[in-house]
Amino acid sequence: MKKIAVLTSGGDAPGMNACIRSILLTAEHYNLQVLGYKHGYNGLVEQDYRLLNAEHVVNIIQRGGTILKSGRCLDFHTEATVRIAASNLDELQIDALLVIGGNGSFKGAHHLSKFWKGQVIGLPGTIDNDIGGTDATIGYYTAIETALESIDKVRDTADAFERIFLIEVMGKHAGFIALNAAIASAADRVLLPELCENIQDEIDKTIEHLKHVYSKRGVSSYIIVASENLIAGGAVTLAKMIADQTQIECRPVILGHVQRGGSPVSQDRVLATKLGAYGVEQAINGENDIMIGEQNSQAVKHKLAVSWQDKKPVDEYLLKIQQQLFK
Repeated sequence: MKKIAVLTSGGDAPGMNACIRSILLTAEHYNLQVLGYKHGYNGLVEQDYRLLNAEHVVNIIQRGGTILKSGRCLDFHTEATVRIAASNLDELQIDALLVIGGNGSFKGAHHLSKFWKGQVIGLPGTIDNDIGGTDATIGYYTAIETALESIDKVRDTADAFERIFLIEVMGKHAGFIALNAAIASAADRVLLPELCENIQDEIDKTIEHLKHVYSKRGVSSYIIVASENLIAGGAVTLAKMIADQTQIECRPVILGHVQRGGSPVSQDRVLATKLGAYGVEQAINGENDIMIGEQNSQAVKHKLAVSWQDKKPVDEYLLKIQQQLFK
């Protein structure tokens, strides 16, 4: 093995730069060249890359975003487009491609492996933490911390006016950020996609809980943390439903893309460094069509398909105590 390439794809996540740094420095340790493709799979298709060296990764471990930029390539699922990508990799004599991204990026990597003779390895970088085969994904811990800081600030206003606030966090298909941010902020209620098969039932339970809280401590602030995309209209619609049924003002707060940015916390920097180095080592070992993860503090490898086939559940015990403690 002489040359590897790396790209970042899909939604950016704090710690992607730390992972790029780890890949580059580990590769240099083993005397490998590293090319960085820009704007995700778009750069791969357009042959838009640069040769990376140690100077490119100085002082980037603390930076959010990605120095390679990111993007979504809607045509990458087609055979014609992926064959162009394979041809471009062969033209540059790339032996292995490391993809930092989420489920969509991993599906693209798996698709590429069917048409390219080189090795493809996925590294989980997404704030949603919705990838099977790993306890956490790069960017997840920072997203929780960002959400927590915002919820704490909203609570100050909620307490001052004794209002209901519904705070929407990211996690379209998974409630990991919402549950952990709710626990850490002592939110009164949490709404997750894992719980909301019938959103009206969850609203009814929330209102019942609200009345119970008011009966015990009087009118006071009340914080609800909700994952995005639970209902058409999101937090605005949910807040209106609660206000209409209680005749009490409920203010929606949508944190949005602020959760993607910022300097990665220590857990994400360490995780990204560990996974990046292990990914390069597995490439050297000849592995292909795999994803790298961490389970029980150990670096692990799985087939790429595990990332989307194994549905990772939220922590049932955390969910239980959140519902027990906040009454």
